Amino acid sequence: MAHEWQPDFEQLVDEHQSMVFSLALRMTADRGLAEEIAQDVFLELDRRLGKLESPEHARHWLRRVAMNRSADALRRRKVRGVDLWVELEEMHGAQAEDRPSALAARLEQLLGTLPQTQRSALVLRYQEDLTPEEIAATLETPLATVKSHLQRGLKLLRVKAESCLKEYIRGA
Repeated sequence: MAHEWQPDFEQLVDEHQSMVFSLALRMTADRGLAEEIAQDVFLELDRRLGKLESPEHARHWLRRVAMNRSADALRRRKVRGVDLWVELEEMHGAQAEDRPSALAARLEQLLGTLPQTQRSALVLRYQEDLTPEEIAATLETPLATVKSHLQRGLKLLRVKAESCLKEYIRGA
């Protein structure tokens, strides 16, 4: 049976641009780079539009491409020797009224120190609310590997938070 769904580029952009941008921003911690990644993702979407089979397929494809492009951007930065996490607030380029609370900014910074594979899994799990199975499909990674990344990422994040966020912990 032929699929009847006809993807509409502008509708897909409207529905998913904030998700794509948010994933790229969480992964790169760089507002300008996240905007470039989002543009690249949607340019690729325009070229691949006819191959998408359903709204769910489109959403899955957009997540996967956004995560892959973000990982590629991080690798390019590492190759060039740029420390991506230095002066995080400046890199975000957020206006004062857009800045998160001090605790949220510190947590964001800690998330940025995690290895890219763990950060990817945690962002998809807790920002996008995907199940481990959906994360495995999005990242094209075995389920056991995703579960390991989630477990290790959370453990490492807790250790870092305990040592860096003492002023926010009751009784500390």
